[in-house]
Amino acid sequence: MRTERPLTTPLSAVRNLGILAHVDAGKTTVTERFLYLTGTTHRRGEVHDGTTVTDFDPQERDRGITIFAAAVTCAWDGHRINLIDTPGHVDFADEVERSLRVLDGAVAVFDAVAGVEPQSESVWRQADRYGVPRIAFVNKLDRTGADLDTAVASLRERLHPAPLVVQLPIGTEAGFTGVVDLLRMRALVWTDGDDTAQELPVPDDLLEEAGRRRRLLEEAVAELHPGALEEFYDGSALSAETLRAALRDLTSSGEGVVVLCGSAYRNRGIEPLLDAVVAYLPSPSDVPAVRGTYDGGAQERAADPQLPFSALAFKVSATATGRLTYLRVYSGTIEKGDTVWDPGARRTERIGRILRVQADRHERLDRAVAGDIVAVIGLRSARAGSTLCAPDAPIVLEPPAVADPVVSVAVEARRSTDTDRLTSALARLAEEDPSLTVRTDGETGQTVLSGMGELHLEVAVEKIRRATGVEVAVGRPRVAHRETVVRGVSGHVFRHVKQDGGAGQFAHVVLDVEPLDGPGFEFRSAVVGGRVPQEYVRSVEAGCRDALTEGPIGGFPVTGLRVTLADGATHVKDSSEQAFRTAGRLGLREALRACTTVLLEPVVEVTVTVPEDAVGGVLGDLAARRGRVTGSTARTGSATVTATVPLAELFGYATRLRSRTQGRGTFTARPTGYAPAPAAVTVR
Repeated sequence: MRTERPLTTPLSAVRNLGILAHVDAGKTTVTERFLYLTGTTHRRGEVHDGTTVTDFDPQERDRGITIFAAAVTCAWDGHRINLIDTPGHVDFADEVERSLRVLDGAVAVFDAVAGVEPQSESVWRQADRYGVPRIAFVNKLDRTGADLDTAVASLRERLHPAPLVVQLPIGTEAGFTGVVDLLRMRALVWTDGDDTAQELPVPDDLLEEAGRRRRLLEEAVAELHPGALEEFYDGSALSAETLRAALRDLTSSGEGVVVLCGSAYRNRGIEPLLDAVVAYLPSPSDVPAVRGTYDGGAQERAADPQLPFSALAFKVSATATGRLTYLRVYSGTIEKGDTVWDPGARRTERIGRILRVQADRHERLDRAVAGDIVAVIGLRSARAGSTLCAPDAPIVLEPPAVADPVVSVAVEARRSTDTDRLTSALARLAEEDPSLTVRTDGETGQTVLSGMGELHLEVAVEKIRRATGVEVAVGRPRVAHRETVVRGVSGHVFRHVKQDGGAGQFAHVVLDVEPLDGPGFEFRSAVVGGRVPQEYVRSVEAGCRDALTEGPIGGFPVTGLRVTLADGATHVKDSSEQAFRTAGRLGLREALRACTTVLLEPVVEVTVTVPEDAVGGVLGDLAARRGRVTGSTARTGSATVTATVPLAELFGYATRLRSRTQGRGTFTARPTGYAPAPAAVTVR
């Protein structure tokens, strides 16, 4: 670890951006080429070789996918680029959410063959929620079947932006060698073994097509930008300077998306993409002041190093160097040793060290200023979503949204001696990843780990194994069943008599048991003539409640019944509150065995939103899971289905739904109570 002198890059020359895409679209390869061309690294990292900078975690290299958002910094054309490579798998969408909350711009990467894929659509919508400006990069133009126009058409149809294509490919598929820059009307050509492009005149066979596309670009920009429209009407054309300025405005406003193309793997098209990042994406000084609250009042903080300090923690991780808290600094300046205020935890924290992050490597900084994305060591209470600010100028910034977990597994240490270590590891895991939750089931006693998908939980458990050496047993949670009465009994007599020397025990009760309309338990007394004193009646009720903890079918709690104390008798010496409580407990247990009872299973109301073409498959899958459809509504291009489904049948549903809908289906679930389980249901 080396110490870096304070950076003096002006705010206007800083870019904070993320790389977004569907899994395997080429995000990490684009990031690696950025680092290589900017001189940050000296060799090209490859995903398939496990040599990339940002996929440094052993699981990422083993699986060949990005799991954790990784931050890196590079420099291009006098600008400092703080870049976050985000995961593409839907199970890790919460990592994308936290990153987008602190970014000023993004590069969305699309496969030139597949176009807009399901997770591409999801991350695009996430960026819409935070108003993050984007440019698009159509990757893998060297693949068989690659076509820029088809990919742009899918972008227009699925994502509904105005795509503004600023390049024309030279060559197709394996013959792709370069692009025509439609703003400067120059060709950029790459040859194998050469890392930089040759700038040449537009090939003769592409002059006419390039002129036509330049005209289409000018018309599209003029329709969206008033300044460009005025120049277009005056001269029937737009200058390169006007086009560039208008494209930047349209990108910042979200009205248009600049589209570039290339092949990251073959290092073709990356230089113009870096130029586009600098030219079109906003700097911290270009975005609106961040908004926050404190004591009910609204506040704003502009990106100014001279204003009071404010920052948002968006990621926490435990490393060999200590607990790292990743911050986006929105205003002010912090230095090593400064004291900051955490208004959420209502405590002060001391900044131990400030680090510039290069994936798993760190460079020490003397200070961090507005616009920086850094990591700090020394914070104990800050979590992802925590605000840090100057103690004399408190503010609370809006945290990133955290999705509700949809899949759960039960976890336990295989060796009882590792239980405490597992508990600590789970707590640390939930602290690092807010989309993971850990709870203890009050009825089954199991430790339940919940997350965004089965892969998400698999990665989390494997992380515990590798970090701590604890062997973890994983299984599906036991469902908390109930039992209820469907046909009761009347006049059930129970006599409790015990005599073993000294004072004895005597209690005589007559119980009526009947079903109750709905869950719960009711007790009432119909005893007349004082045959059972009131204090003994209360003891009978307490005994009956004791009996409800274990039913006759499987020992599950009993609900949905009414018990009436119809009659009883006492003994002058041997009757007591304890005797009548025992009679109530044992008498009701005996009565329940005489009743007709059924097993109840928990059910949830599931709301599934899917594309119209996937409705049939989803309905069939719900029926196979013993689901009962209660309603459905159709919207443009999608449908929403509501159904009541047994909770036990939802295990694995998230993965199944994504498979049936190509990742475009989503669902939410809320508990609605209990319903009779069919005889075929086996309780373990």
